[in-house]
Amino acid sequence: MQEKDIFKLGDSEFESRLFVGTGKFSSHQILKDVIRASQTQMVTVALRRVDFSQKNEPLLAAIDRSKITILPNTSGAATAKEAITIAMLAREAGLGNWVKLELTPEPRYLMPDPIETLEASKVLVKEGFFVLPYIHADPILAKRLEDVGTHAVMPLGAPIGTNLGLETKYFIQMIVEQSHVPVVVDAGIGTPSHAMQAMELGADAVLVNTALAVCQNPLAMAYAFHQAVEAGRMAYLAGLATPSTIASASSPLTGFLNQ
Repeated sequence: MQEKDIFKLGDSEFESRLFVGTGKFSSHQILKDVIRASQTQMVTVALRRVDFSQKNEPLLAAIDRSKITILPNTSGAATAKEAITIAMLAREAGLGNWVKLELTPEPRYLMPDPIETLEASKVLVKEGFFVLPYIHADPILAKRLEDVGTHAVMPLGAPIGTNLGLETKYFIQMIVEQSHVPVVVDAGIGTPSHAMQAMELGADAVLVNTALAVCQNPLAMAYAFHQAVEAGRMAYLAGLATPSTIASASSPLTGFLNQ
C-alpha cells in the first residue's frame, strides 16, 4: 500500500496540496461548501475583508478552524511597511503566525513588487512568521527569498484572476529545480488541467480562487480541482515519460514477430 504523501510546510503537515482562496464567492455558505468539496486544509483570507469588530465574523465563521489552517494574506498592501503592519494585526487578532505576503502596488496587472516583498520577508521571518511570499516566477528572487528564511515561495502562473494557466511554465520549472523550500503555484490557474500541469512540473501545491468562485458549479469544480491536484502529484512521483521529437513504436518489432 502506498504511504501517505505528506506535505510539510512551516511547522505543520498537510495531506491536501490544494490551497483555496476565499474571495469573490457569492455567499459564505457556498464558500463553506467549496472548502468541504475541495478537501483543502489551508485557505487564504484577505485581512482587509475581515471585520474583526464582529463577534462571529461571517467570513471566518465559514471556516472550520479545527480542520483548516487560515493563511492571512496582505492583499492591498503596496509597501513592505503596510504588509508588515497587516501581518502583525492578523497575529494580534488571533490568526497565528502564517502570512501570505502579497505586495501589489500596480493596480492594473497586480504584479508583485519584488523589492518590497524581499524587504518585508526579512522582517517577518525575524518576527517569527511563517512567510509565503507571492512573487513573479523569478528564479533569482525565489532563491533570495529562500536565503532570508521564507518557508515557501509562491510564483504566479499568470496575473491574478485571469484564468490563463501556466504562462510562466518554464520559469516555474526552474524554481522547482533549484528550490529547497516548497513551491506553491499561485494566481492564473483557471482549470483543473492547469493545476495538474503545475503538479506534474513538481510544484508542491497550488492555490486556486477565481476559477472556483466564478464558475457555474463551484462545488463540482472544487472536487475536480481536488482530483486534478492528486493526479498531477501522483504522476510526478511516478516519473513522467521523457518527451521525444522522434516516433517510437509502442509495439516494437522484436520477439516472435521478427523471427
